[in-house]
Amino acid sequence: MTSRVIFQNELELLNQDVSKIATLARESVEKAVQCIVEHEPELRAEVERLDKEIYRLEQIIEKRCLDLIALHAPVAGDLRTISTCLKIITDLDRIGRYASDIVEGYDDLATANGLVRQVDISHMAELVVIMVEDAVKAFIDRDPDAARELFERDDEVDCLYDTNFRAVLTYMMEDQHKITGGIHLILIARYLERIADHSCNIGERVVYMVTAERMNPKDRKKAHKLNGACGAPEEPIRTSFSSHDLEEK
Repeated sequence: MTSRVIFQNELELLNQDVSKIATLARESVEKAVQCIVEHEPELRAEVERLDKEIYRLEQIIEKRCLDLIALHAPVAGDLRTISTCLKIITDLDRIGRYASDIVEGYDDLATANGLVRQVDISHMAELVVIMVEDAVKAFIDRDPDAARELFERDDEVDCLYDTNFRAVLTYMMEDQHKITGGIHLILIARYLERIADHSCNIGERVVYMVTAERMNPKDRKKAHKLNGACGAPEEPIRTSFSSHDLEEK
């Protein structure tokens, strides 16, 4: 078996490893949101287990990438593929960590008088989970067009985050007893928004891996804000409390 054939076999194993860690990352987000929305505290331990397994696989994949560089001295597209894998596994590890962060606020949310069900976290989570799955599929398929599409879907997640933030803030102002749970719910929405951003990071790196072209997503984000993609500005929310707001109910 020639050195090139061995190298190609190792790259295929690398693809499989990245797909495996992506599956775990997606599963961890799904279970974390299920834990919060469906009030299933037993899932917290499962999310923590997945986080540890993701970290373990990240170390294995990192070693495989470094071994490939040291033993085969790849260049051009092959080197971009390996360097992309090194970056992608960091994004996937962060996604697993965010899932772990989501379940940390379970106890406070459980006492928030049904606040979770008044905010559309489930839909936001569904979009985010699909983005993670499609980002890795774009990597496996070497599909830069699919990778670029992730940025348009990220806009929708950003809009949902803004909407949920405003909704939770309103509930917190109406009832001071929901403040602690509301803060954790805002953080959960923020974690989901960040997971979507990490999916876009993967997409950006796939584009570079396949085409050797660098994307500039920050410029696209600026254009998105100027165009007002989330719709017309809403009425401003009152951000100060009166003495009446702080009275015991």
